[in-house]
This record gives sequence, structure tokens and C-alpha cells, in this order.
Amino acid sequence: MDDLTFIVVDDAVFMRTVLKKMLIEASYQVVGEAGSGLEAIALAEKLKPDMMTLDITMPEMSGIEAIEGILKVSPDTKIIMCSAMGQQSKVVESIKKGAKDFIVKPFEKARVLQAINNVKNL
Repeated sequence: MDDLTFIVVDDAVFMRTVLKKMLIEASYQVVGEAGSGLEAIALAEKLKPDMMTLDITMPEMSGIEAIEGILKVSPDTKIIMCSAMGQQSKVVESIKKGAKDFIVKPFEKARVLQAINNVKNL
């Protein structure tokens, strides 16, 4: 079991709930959740999570726009982007900005856990 801490960021409460359930069932700690990029930055600064799942498309500030701010206040946080099908160019852009991996909606538990394993020791 890992004691990794997570913040789950998505403007859709349902998506946050689905992801939180998967993480908790895998014995990870969800220490916070946010519905926008601005909230994500504030929580990252306060909680310094090991990992963050970050939706690409959100109101106010997109996940891509938030990456730089998150890594500035919590440089050790590893970011896994959440994308819808057909957002490959945005995924590439987010990786260039510092995200470590991505998962595609609808979330598949095996892929979510694989992404975590891919990045937790980077």
C-alpha cells in the first residue's frame, strides 16, 4: 500500500466522485478536491499533494493553464491530466508544460492505476 496523497480536480462533481472512489478503493488518500484551475493552485499550495488528477477543460482556468501555477507552489506534485477523447493536442501541450501522464474519460480503473504507477517514482 502506498500512502500517496491526491487532489482530484474536475469541474464535474460526478467525475470527481468516480475518480475519488477508484483512488480510495486502491488505498490512496484523497486530501482535497477542486472544481477549477484556480482552486487547484490554492489547494496545491496548502496541501502539497504527491499527485493531482487535473481535468483539461474547466471554466475560469483550464487544467493546462493551471499546470504552471501548481508546479510553482508545489514543485514535487506529479500531475496526471484527465482528457476527453479527441484532445490529443491538448494532452501533448500539457505534458510539455509539466504533466507526467494522462487518463481518458470515461475512466477505466486499470488505466488510472497504471498512470499512477507510471509516475509515482519519477
